[in-house]
Amino acid sequence: MSSITIKTNFGDITLELNAEQAPITTENFLAYVNDGFFDNLIFHRVIPGFMIQGGGFDADMKQKQGRDPIKLEADTGLKNVRGSIAMARTSDPHSASSQFFINLKDNAFLDKQYAVFGIVTEGMDVIDTIAKQKTGPRAGHQDVPVEPIVIETITATSA
Repeated sequence: MSSITIKTNFGDITLELNAEQAPITTENFLAYVNDGFFDNLIFHRVIPGFMIQGGGFDADMKQKQGRDPIKLEADTGLKNVRGSIAMARTSDPHSASSQFFINLKDNAFLDKQYAVFGIVTEGMDVIDTIAKQKTGPRAGHQDVPVEPIVIETITATSA
């Protein structure tokens, strides 16, 4: 397993990634981490009681271009439970690239549709604080935090 730390302007979140059960998704995410792709992006979608999403937009809501999409790796036995991290995607099952979300509660209905690849080990208090921030529409998107929740860096702390 790989450990990563998401450093935000609200505090740090540590996750364990599961390369054994989700190798394609974990490798993809770590490639973005190692390239510094996530630095200064934001959590651009926050839905209390559901999830927080980031990894694609800066504070001006400009979308950052990611790599080619990866194959959906959803049927691995990993579940969309509270604190799990999964890849976001469009309606195309094989469209995940850089955007990810962290589940705020158990979301079993997502299990066969969204690839889980890790779990929060520290910082659920930070995630819960993020989930309480005021949101609204912005730049054609819904549920955008009024005050930017910045992903300062994401670093791999072990491999």
